[in-house]
Amino acid sequence: MTVTGAPARGLTQGSPMPAHAPSTPGMRQARLCTLASAASGIAVCLLLATLEVFRGPDPLWIALGTVGSLVVAAALGAALYRAVTPGPAAATARWSLTVPGAAALLSLPLVGPAGGTPGLAWSFVGAALVGVAPLLLPVRYAVTPMAAPVLVSAATAWWLGGPVREAVTVTVVLGLSVAVWNVLHLWFWTFLGQAREGRDALARLAATEERLRFARDVYDLLGNHLAAIVLKAELASRLALVDGEQTRKETAEMRALATAALARMREAVHGYGGADLREQVLSVARVLRAADVRCTVTQPDRDLPPTLTGPLGSVLREVSAHVLRHGEARWCTIEVTRTSGGARLTVVSEDSSNGAPETDDTMLPGLADRLRDTGGTLRTLRADGTFTVQATLRAEP
Repeated sequence: MTVTGAPARGLTQGSPMPAHAPSTPGMRQARLCTLASAASGIAVCLLLATLEVFRGPDPLWIALGTVGSLVVAAALGAALYRAVTPGPAAATARWSLTVPGAAALLSLPLVGPAGGTPGLAWSFVGAALVGVAPLLLPVRYAVTPMAAPVLVSAATAWWLGGPVREAVTVTVVLGLSVAVWNVLHLWFWTFLGQAREGRDALARLAATEERLRFARDVYDLLGNHLAAIVLKAELASRLALVDGEQTRKETAEMRALATAALARMREAVHGYGGADLREQVLSVARVLRAADVRCTVTQPDRDLPPTLTGPLGSVLREVSAHVLRHGEARWCTIEVTRTSGGARLTVVSEDSSNGAPETDDTMLPGLADRLRDTGGTLRTLRADGTFTVQATLRAEP
């Protein structure tokens, strides 16, 4: 079997930062933390460069060196933000390299001669460029952009008569330290994005398997009937001008086969929609666990009446889909209980939306109305870090 489709986005192409990772509250927070940690190391390098600039005796060079450091800081900040923002991979890579490179060249005549030691201030700028390179390019392609600032730092110190060894040491040691710090956070962010994509893929696979099972059941039920109807129709068309009585007989048999097929289809669909709630709960639990959601199930000892099974099963499927699509839930509980006049379904999951408590039904549009048509009620609640959906249905007298 050949499987086609688009490759996983954002984790293997273009920028090493997985900009296309699933946009959920948890993933957005992880992206911001990764960006902040990367920016912190680069900010330290540029702060040290600015401090070295202020050690200089000439106010003009202090001002020029400060401007040069700010230009590099703005360029690297923009490049980092661009690297984690969704966009065409090739364009992002070119933009992320061109702007920092231009800012580094512009800073050479401004920052290089500034400071108490000629060339030392720019060595800190070079360290920032070394540290940011693994975030703008895959590590295997970042070697050249990391080596270039070291050579420029040595050449600047030599040209200005400063300590070449000290400048190279600062650029290499500080730059590699920041680069290692950034690569570790990049690895964690990439791993988190891949884990989330794997979780979503498992959930989609479980849903696809269920659809395939239903399709196979429908084919098994209707395949023979439809094939027989086709043969009867061909035979009737040939006999139409030869034997009218036989044609009527074949037509009657076709009608009987079609009626039987329709009845079996209705039976299959009714059985699928009103399947035993116990099995539906277990199936939903398997899907949630496949998506790495810890699921606890509580069910009554006896099966519920068929009049309650269908509506509650519909609520269960809608709520489970809501948990998978819109949340970062790590746990979920499903409880089915009998009441004096019917049954109650309660689904509680972890809520990571950080939203204000809500008590309306707008989060599951239309579900409350459909349940109300069958004599039931639906309540939703966000509070204390949980999302609760409770469906109550009365049995028909």
